[in-house]
Amino acid sequence: MSNYKVGYQCKCCGNYHDELPLSYGSPVPDYYEEVPFEEQEKRIEMNEDVCIIDDEYFFIRGCIELPVMDGEDPFIWDVWVSLSETNFDKMMEYWEVEGREKELKPMFGWLQTAIPCYPETLNLKTLVHTRPIGLRPSIELEPTEHPLSIEQREGIGFKRIKEIAEDLCKVEEK
Repeated sequence: MSNYKVGYQCKCCGNYHDELPLSYGSPVPDYYEEVPFEEQEKRIEMNEDVCIIDDEYFFIRGCIELPVMDGEDPFIWDVWVSLSETNFDKMMEYWEVEGREKELKPMFGWLQTAIPCYPETLNLKTLVHTRPIGLRPSIELEPTEHPLSIEQREGIGFKRIKEIAEDLCKVEEK
């Protein structure tokens, strides 16, 4: 049995959890929060996977996958990435095309999700890799010394996953 399937006693909330969560995400790009609530309906076009703000800023939702040491499944950050209008239009053109992952080359994007538990993640450079229909794009971080980029390359362990769970528990309590 893999370590991450084993329950743990959370230092934050004091509760026992049956297993560690292997996925966290953000429902909107960070820039969404900058638009005043009363203007959002007029300025934002959005669904679960894409967001357009002011017909000028283009975002898609994707997954940063971190290999889990001694685990079968990856740890996933569900994030938003900004694309140029040209790349966004191309992505939309192929959105429902079978085999799109073979047709579209990776696209440059900027990470647009502030991920807790890391130094600043907004505007990290990324490559967006299209996957088969039904799967969100895979987001590859530029190989730098940023801790998230290192974890994407080298993997993440049980202890770190537990730290993230406890840190995010603290965020939810606020």
